[in-house]
Amino acid sequence: MSHADHLPLRVSAGQTPIFQPGDTGTVWRVRQGVVRLNRPAGAGRLPVQLALPGDLIGIEALCDQPYQFCAEAFTDCELEPVPLGTAAEGDPLRQALLREVLLQQQSRSQDMATLRTGSVLERLVHLLRLLGLPWQGAQAVAGGQADAIRQALPTLREVAELVDAKTETVCRALAQLLPPRSRKGGPARRPAEADRATRPAGAWSSHGLALGVA
Repeated sequence: MSHADHLPLRVSAGQTPIFQPGDTGTVWRVRQGVVRLNRPAGAGRLPVQLALPGDLIGIEALCDQPYQFCAEAFTDCELEPVPLGTAAEGDPLRQALLREVLLQQQSRSQDMATLRTGSVLERLVHLLRLLGLPWQGAQAVAGGQADAIRQALPTLREVAELVDAKTETVCRALAQLLPPRSRKGGPARRPAEADRATRPAGAWSSHGLALGVA
């Protein structure tokens, strides 16, 4: 994916990867949204890390190396290239970036450990907070706010893959974390058979039940 003529770079969730393993380029700073770094694993992929606003990705470029991971927009993102200074030993700009990356890696590694260990409820609560979604407990979230949180989340498959859980488990856990979906002003409810036939893959539901319905 060429980015030379598109600065700042804006990438929608689910679009072409920002970069692939083996590509070469610069370091990017995430200005908005969340980027997911993945490692190819056979026909699939394994999540390695999330990059939040302010974080750097493509850090291999600081060592003049090709990218090791695939970078994809987990949510809609905006990124900007980062000046690297020179490759000369002791270059102050590059040294400052290396220090920043070291601290960032420690923090994001801890985030990934939290996202993939403990109960699924605990993993999802941490994810909501990382995404900056206003979750303060199921009793504190109004129906309309819960709908907005669901709308802001990536697909069920993406979330389940990130937190290392089955999609059905994630769906049930989110139903515990958020109040039932508000139906006010929405379209008339379709028969279950038609709903199952037309629902796109990855929609926020499981086994024909709307999210939040017990």
